[in-house]
Amino acid sequence: MSPDAAALDAFARVQTLLDMGGAAMWAIAALSVATLALILWKVWMLMAFGAWSGGRHTAAALAHWAAGRDTEALAAIAPRNSLRARLARAAMQAALNPSLSRPAAEAETGRVARALLADAGRGLRGLELAATIGPLLGLLGTITGMIAAFQALQLAGARADPATLAGGIWEALLTTAAGMAVAIPAQVALTAFESVVDRLRHDMEDAATQVFLRSPEGRG
Repeated sequence: MSPDAAALDAFARVQTLLDMGGAAMWAIAALSVATLALILWKVWMLMAFGAWSGGRHTAAALAHWAAGRDTEALAAIAPRNSLRARLARAAMQAALNPSLSRPAAEAETGRVARALLADAGRGLRGLELAATIGPLLGLLGTITGMIAAFQALQLAGARADPATLAGGIWEALLTTAAGMAVAIPAQVALTAFESVVDRLRHDMEDAATQVFLRSPEGRG
């Protein structure tokens, strides 16, 4: 079988399964595509935010800051776009701003941190929704399929074929399996992304603390 023929055969099989599951199966298929796209987008976004970079440049900038080398500290993270670097830069600039008292500088840093963490958390609600409604859509498809199967059994009366009933039941249960197949990866991805965001929050809090602990006034 040629690759094109194999691809067409696979597509036909998938379409047959979708038709067996009815509207609920098509909804689950659309949800699976959206979930996969959301996971890939979230991975790309966290990479752009430097979630897995380790924060080496931020650590170097904080070392300069602790030694009183403000210019070198800011220069070390000026070109960096990671969340850690952006928060550390905002904290340093606030601490060096003579028009801000220490409480005001800390409040400004907290405002920036909340905005950055909100950006890091974008898309998590969507994954949570996919993990929640995937099994519900599957259950809905199973229930409607079972209703149809037993209605057919009732109409057949004494001439009912157990094989037909069994076929209707497994077709109905197919949607439950599909719903779980979408929900499980969505829940795993959600937990993994939440742990990454939590680690970023810890690193950002630690960076801000190091900036404001350098001197009683938060300045060099």
